[in-house]
Amino acid sequence: MVEKLQQILSDSKGARWTALFIVAFTMMMGYFITDVMSPLEVLLTKPLAAGGLGWSSDDYGFFSGSYGLINVFLLMLFFGGIILDKMGIRFTGVLACALMVIGVCIKYFGVSHDFGGDSIYLNIIIFKGNLPLSAAIASLGFSIFGMGCEICGITVSKIITKWFTGHELALAMGIQVALARLGTAAAMMCSLPIAKAFGGKVGAPVLLGTVLLIIGFLAFIVYTVMDKKLDRSIAEAKGESEKHVEESTESDDDEKFHFSDLKLIFSNPGFWCICLLCLLFYSGVFPFLKFATKLMIANYNVPESVAGIIPGLIPFGTILLTPLFGTLYDKIGKGATLMLIGSAMLAAIHFIFAIHILPYGWFAVIIMILLGVAFSLVPSAMWPSVPKIIPMKLLGSAYAIIFYIQNIGLSLVPMLIGKLNGADPTYKTSMSVFCSFGVCAVVLSLLLLVIDKKKNYGLQEPNIK
Repeated sequence: MVEKLQQILSDSKGARWTALFIVAFTMMMGYFITDVMSPLEVLLTKPLAAGGLGWSSDDYGFFSGSYGLINVFLLMLFFGGIILDKMGIRFTGVLACALMVIGVCIKYFGVSHDFGGDSIYLNIIIFKGNLPLSAAIASLGFSIFGMGCEICGITVSKIITKWFTGHELALAMGIQVALARLGTAAAMMCSLPIAKAFGGKVGAPVLLGTVLLIIGFLAFIVYTVMDKKLDRSIAEAKGESEKHVEESTESDDDEKFHFSDLKLIFSNPGFWCICLLCLLFYSGVFPFLKFATKLMIANYNVPESVAGIIPGLIPFGTILLTPLFGTLYDKIGKGATLMLIGSAMLAAIHFIFAIHILPYGWFAVIIMILLGVAFSLVPSAMWPSVPKIIPMKLLGSAYAIIFYIQNIGLSLVPMLIGKLNGADPTYKTSMSVFCSFGVCAVVLSLLLLVIDKKKNYGLQEPNIK
């Protein structure tokens, strides 16, 4: 057994952490692009004559929600999980990165080209009316990018599980999430200053993100070499063991993906609790970030020049806290409890935003920091809990289903919030919607605690054995 462990590359601490940082860098670049335009609503909605793109609040909401349109309505994220389980990490990861690069190039063309006042009529979901051509093209690119980014996300989750099972799994996932949030924080804090430095050109920060994403694509190609070496070391280790232990072909076949095995996912109550919790929690955070910069200006009297910095505190705070909570989960467990606490904090914070007390910038900073804590608690426990519920051979499909459900919220909620904010500029209605997501997440977390005790998933147990 000792000989086998020595032959597996993932048992080398240096190798597995190197692999983690390579793929985490790729995701960090992807997350920079995801939110690179979030602080730019104030420029996008300026009239064409004033140097803006002439978008309305509805237009911006549609663009923000377009991220998940292909994933949700063409089921590409679901198929992406099946491709991952059938074709493997290397093929799926390279495909996903290529889609991200293609998507961001189209997005850049949409926001940097002068289309004058041209528009296109759309009647999609809750959006009906004329959409500026720049918004339509940018939305197409963002939806292609979103397809690639989400498939890349499930691929990276499976990569981390592959390298860190039996080791520091929650810490590794926490660090990957933290670095992804660093990409978000950089976008939130830097995009508006960069755009203004180039005369209010929205395309400037998007072009920077495009270059960074291409570098991230190259980094993933480097990872594929390490993945090949890991597979070779595992095969060699199995070869050694087969000299001493006879294994039947049926046993090997049990480790392969079969479409019929998907029923093991769909019939799992713990899986559905985590799936819906992910939908509600992320619907209360990511869509909020899309509109938070303008909220700071309207409700907390924050100057436009620094308004993007305050929402940037949310992802920035997770950089340290998510690995910290991940280490806590690795060592003492209590994963379901961490999810419950984070969900309760989310509900309380959005309630405070809804009632609009203390309309001062310093108070907004405090609330944002607390939201950052909640944003660290839930992901640090949620993602490492999935491998405790779902077997490895189905993990790609399981993560794909979770990301698919999550993308429903990431698509529809921004469109809804864009409409609500247009009708209620005080943001009270939209913040109440976000608060309701948090309340429902609390209920699901309590239900998950009950199911865990009944099914013995081990969510309250430590990951390091």
